[in-house]
Amino acid sequence: MSSTGTDRPEGFRERPIPGRFASQTVIVTGAGSGIGLAVALRVAREGGRVIAADRDAARLDALRAAHPDLDLVAVAGDIGEEADVRRIVDACGGRCDGLVNNAGIMDGFEPAGEVSDERWERVLRVNVTGTMRMTRAVLPRMLEARRGSIVNVVSVAGLVGGAAGAAYTTSKHAVIGLTRSTAFLYEPEGIRCNAVAPAGVATNIEVAFASQRAEARLTPRMQVATRQAQPEETAAAITFLLSDDSPNVNGAILPSDGGWTAF
Repeated sequence: MSSTGTDRPEGFRERPIPGRFASQTVIVTGAGSGIGLAVALRVAREGGRVIAADRDAARLDALRAAHPDLDLVAVAGDIGEEADVRRIVDACGGRCDGLVNNAGIMDGFEPAGEVSDERWERVLRVNVTGTMRMTRAVLPRMLEARRGSIVNVVSVAGLVGGAAGAAYTTSKHAVIGLTRSTAFLYEPEGIRCNAVAPAGVATNIEVAFASQRAEARLTPRMQVATRQAQPEETAAAITFLLSDDSPNVNGAILPSDGGWTAF
């Protein structure tokens, strides 16, 4: 989702915390660009071993080439495919301390009366089923260790009805339910699951309206929305929830939206 505001707050800069993820292995999906890239780099800069997963192998190659000093393991794959999910998680070896379910796809803003079966099924397969499969795949390792942290990236479209189309909005509401269910059911084993809900973030994703109805209804809302955040700002919220700095935070849905949902 785009915004007409400024790009970043004056004076913003990332402030890595040395050693925060030392000796930890963390999977980040959608790590080739945008929020996922920012999370992968921050975790690695803070001492973690990152399994960087993305559908685009070229982006992963560029990531590793640009940061040879960081512990980045690149795995190209589509979380909508079970075989790829297994390959991504197997790259962890026997240990997985954290998972950031960031990979997802947008719809064309189509309302329920206009969305095609193909669009609906693809968006839910990646955004909901893919997130569930990644979560399901890491849980045995976390249960064995009796610790782990999962952070799902859900968007303000998981909190309101006026930010995307029917498919994307439904998918992100569903992931919030998955987040809370996972948090409750696995809390006794020391596993936490939280979510971050960004609004507009400056990424390489460009989505056009495929619905005149949606464009007419959503454009005025987006014009008064808050500024676009930088991926690093969203990564700061994600890595806080992922880390041991939030030991008593479980089942939380944290808006990282500049106040978008408050308006």
